[in-house]
Amino acid sequence: MSGVVTAPDGVPRCPWGMESEQMADYRAYHDTEWGLPVHGDDALFERISLEAFQSGLSWITILRRRPGFRAAFAGFRIAEVARFTEADAERLLADPGIIRNRAKIAATINNAKVAAALTPGELDELIWSYAPERGRPAPRTVADVQAVTPESTALAKDLKKRGFRFVGPTTAYAMMQACGLVNDHLAACHARAVVEAAAG
Repeated sequence: MSGVVTAPDGVPRCPWGMESEQMADYRAYHDTEWGLPVHGDDALFERISLEAFQSGLSWITILRRRPGFRAAFAGFRIAEVARFTEADAERLLADPGIIRNRAKIAATINNAKVAAALTPGELDELIWSYAPERGRPAPRTVADVQAVTPESTALAKDLKKRGFRFVGPTTAYAMMQACGLVNDHLAACHARAVVEAAAG
């Protein structure tokens, strides 16, 4: 399936948002979160962090552990995570509520320290400065959705230059999709119009 799928509830969705009844949490994420604009330094730091942890894994794995991640990383409040120590990193490596990957944990703590050195609102402004112009054609099938764009490549380069880790072009684009910098809901998906309206 590469185009929209109409569920038993009669609602057309992107195929990844309509898998099975066992994936109801995925469907809720598709319907109520993915693609809606996200602002705020802490909120965007959380998305950067979770997308980094997702690298090499399925998003549903991260989504189902999101409460555990939030508990482990102090709600992704930049100022608090920036104060994490080596002892905190070791604690996180033993936390079954998250993905226990040493490099990704270290990158998240590092990224908090980098973000904490920015002025309030600067991370939000930086990320949103790479949002492409609105009005590009809506994807009609999954095959039309890109994994990397010039904007995501430039954003990843800028973040890396500032000292952020685990933010390659693909991870950056996944974050851009999730946070509403682009609207990659398929043309016939019911959520596309909701995201467009939210974007103003």
